[in-house]
Amino acid sequence: MSAPGSGGRSGRGGSSGHRRPGPGRDRRRSRSRQAPRERVRSADPARRAAWDALRAVGQSGAYANLVLPPMLRERRISGRDAAFATELAYGTLRLRGRYDAVLDAVADRGVQSIDPPVLDALRLGVHQLLGMRVPDHAAVSATVGLAREAVGAGPAQFVNAVLRKVAAQDLDTWLAQIGATADDQTQRLAVTGSHPAWIVRAFRQALAETTAGAGDLPELVQANNSSPAVHLVLRPGLVQPEEVHSTEPGRWTPTAQVLTAGDPHAIPAVREARAGIQDEGSQLVTLVAAAAPVSGSDRTWLDLCAGPGGKAALFGALLAERDTSGELLANEVAEHRAQLVRSSTAAVQEKLPGLSVRTGDGREIGAELPGHFDRALVDVPCTGLGALRRRPEARWRRRTADLAELGVLQRELLTAALEAVRPGGVVSYITCSPHLAETRLVVEDVVRRTGAAEVLDAVGIAAEVTTAPLTDQQGPYLQLWPHRHGTDAMFCAVLRRTGA
Repeated sequence: MSAPGSGGRSGRGGSSGHRRPGPGRDRRRSRSRQAPRERVRSADPARRAAWDALRAVGQSGAYANLVLPPMLRERRISGRDAAFATELAYGTLRLRGRYDAVLDAVADRGVQSIDPPVLDALRLGVHQLLGMRVPDHAAVSATVGLAREAVGAGPAQFVNAVLRKVAAQDLDTWLAQIGATADDQTQRLAVTGSHPAWIVRAFRQALAETTAGAGDLPELVQANNSSPAVHLVLRPGLVQPEEVHSTEPGRWTPTAQVLTAGDPHAIPAVREARAGIQDEGSQLVTLVAAAAPVSGSDRTWLDLCAGPGGKAALFGALLAERDTSGELLANEVAEHRAQLVRSSTAAVQEKLPGLSVRTGDGREIGAELPGHFDRALVDVPCTGLGALRRRPEARWRRRTADLAELGVLQRELLTAALEAVRPGGVVSYITCSPHLAETRLVVEDVVRRTGAAEVLDAVGIAAEVTTAPLTDQQGPYLQLWPHRHGTDAMFCAVLRRTGA
């Protein structure tokens, strides 16, 4: 079995020197076409953009997926150079823990004492050496040029010395070396697979609850270090598959298409909100939320935590197919996210006039509109541990202490959703995390405390809407996994409101 994340050597080349030499060539003897002085004098635009993105993430708490794309557009970096910058930035962020362990082994003063701007340059260099198809000489010289331009000549010399030490060994040798320093198997997988140890332990515990057990934990860690496919959602009644070019059908849902080439924003249906960019796991749990059986009327729906609007748009399109006179209230606590919901649902609203977007605290809706809804979807704020492929910096920002604060909010939101639906109505509790403290334990606690709900079989409901069987699920909860299903690790529980 390969080491977790070792399959990440898939960076796409951009400008000269971005690819490793082909078979039969000694990559350590290959030479850049640039003159020696030019190789170290300044940064090329793609690498500078990646470094600037890392600095924004580190300094201001920005999200790479929100910072880098507009930066590339503003600087007119496109095509292979844009792909190179994206893989360089995202891959470095994902594998930061692994690379810091490598740097700690070669830098005399240790990682903790290296100035953050210099450290980010080093991390970018190590990713090129150990995680991308970049020749060693190009990775070192280009990173030295970046450091010289961004932080000065003195630090650039330090960067040069450190990266040459890193380049002296290949990835497998480094993984063996840094793994040997670990105290136990969990810590070894954490350092080589670039995850905080507490997250690895949480994944192990959650996988142990599944029928397959936790034996594929290394595959999950590796999947989290890989770039995810781009999934598109075809909102029912608004777009046909032939309108969405360069795609192929998804694996699990009739609404999903996988982008095989090109920019999704260049597709007219995406720009017009008739289709959208949405992980197939997110689509599947939304389909489950719309298919859960209710007794009595079924025309008044609620999306309690609707931002940024992907689930609300699909939820609304499904309602419009059944009843164009139906009503969907999409609630979002933050106004700027409510605006995103309005944009995402613009095309749906033309078919469903009863779709409205509300800015407000979801915890209050149960008291404001008790028993008003037939069906509710509550996609609660969470740690996001199920989407580490897409949010590369999230694993380094989250702490175990976050679980307690989020757990209170998750319970309050689920309780409010149950209060907002009538007896016989259903609530689908959804979260993008496999952590048991955010999934099963929340649901079981709310059911026990309220005494007003019964848990339905979400896996059985999923079987009615999927295009292929989910054979690894045991129910009643639905838990998806990146390495098993190619989706984010979405969790879904379906509850029916009981009593008065």
